[in-house]
Amino acid sequence: MRNNPPLSTDELETVPDTSSPAYAAGHPLTRAFDAFASAVTRWAGSPLAFALAVTSVVVWAVTGPFFHYSENWQLVINTGTTIITFVMVFLIQQSQNKDSVALHLKLNELIASHRAASDKLIGIEDASEEELRRLAAAYLRVASGTTTDVAPSEEDSLVQKAEDC
Repeated sequence: MRNNPPLSTDELETVPDTSSPAYAAGHPLTRAFDAFASAVTRWAGSPLAFALAVTSVVVWAVTGPFFHYSENWQLVINTGTTIITFVMVFLIQQSQNKDSVALHLKLNELIASHRAASDKLIGIEDASEEELRRLAAAYLRVASGTTTDVAPSEEDSLVQKAEDC
């Protein structure tokens, strides 16, 4: 039996590899959700959205005496804010994922285009947290002047891991 490599390093396949053409050409539903999430997150960060939220809270507070500050009156604001928060988490996360991939692509392009830069760190976002911490410590040693070389064994193991994929 032939063992085919996964199309994505993301185990849940929620975001394809940035080097994969699958990222740009997704399912129509995925593209529609991406467009919707982008539009909503842009609008949610606007002054109009903020003014609408403040107005809603002020109207709710002003109606308190009319409803005798009842449990139902409190339930309206609690339920409304909970639902909005729950939905916005997913919409904002979609936009954040897209921005993160775009940022990685831009950084990869800068690294690849600069002759003096080492391309060994392209795709480093797929490394484990422990590997990233070790590499960061090695670069801190270089920056502090303790050593002039990034721990070759650490960097080479990350490069080897990337080449194995």
